[in-house]
Amino acid sequence: MLTIYGVYRSRASRNYWMAGELGIPFKSVPVIQARRLADPLADDAPVNTKSAEFLAVNRMGLIPAIDDDGLVLTESLANNLYLARKYGGPLAPSDVQEEGLIGNWTMWAATEVEPHAVRIILTFDAGTEDTDEGKAKVSAAVAALGKAFAYLENHLHGRDHIVGDRFTVADLNLAEVFRYAMSQTELFERHPKVKAWLARCQSRPAFKAMMEVRSKEAE
Repeated sequence: MLTIYGVYRSRASRNYWMAGELGIPFKSVPVIQARRLADPLADDAPVNTKSAEFLAVNRMGLIPAIDDDGLVLTESLANNLYLARKYGGPLAPSDVQEEGLIGNWTMWAATEVEPHAVRIILTFDAGTEDTDEGKAKVSAAVAALGKAFAYLENHLHGRDHIVGDRFTVADLNLAEVFRYAMSQTELFERHPKVKAWLARCQSRPAFKAMMEVRSKEAE
């Protein structure tokens, strides 16, 4: 059975959403980020990214990780590419060309979008978005994201999905990266095709089910 390590309020959300889309059984092992705890090594601390039992799974101490019948993978977006390839169906590439495109778009999101989008979400997580420093960080991130948003906006002209004519793992991976920038509504208003695409992705039952579980976790 597939085991997913990580809380829903983390990049593990991507893997939980993917498992839901695929309709496969999985075991969830909640592992919280050590940065969210005053003393992650305390005897009564919940399992976290500095806990010995999790470090035995991923020595890098990062979530998520998955264990699929003994195969351990530790990169959230790559985890989803693997799951799509293993279980097939409409989320998976239909041929080698689609596989190349899906991989390319996923790597693009990881390198060109996520670093800037994460700066936004971390600023809000820290509650500093209204400080001068926080505003400067968010403004710089939004400026950096402009090129990527324009690129995706152009790509979505005349199409509803990233690759092919259906929702694939490329849409799921990119949607989870772009979600980090959702607080910047003006950025999405300037790119209506990106806004509509993300709304379509997030209207899927598996996404809503994942977010419902996520909303019940402690912040």
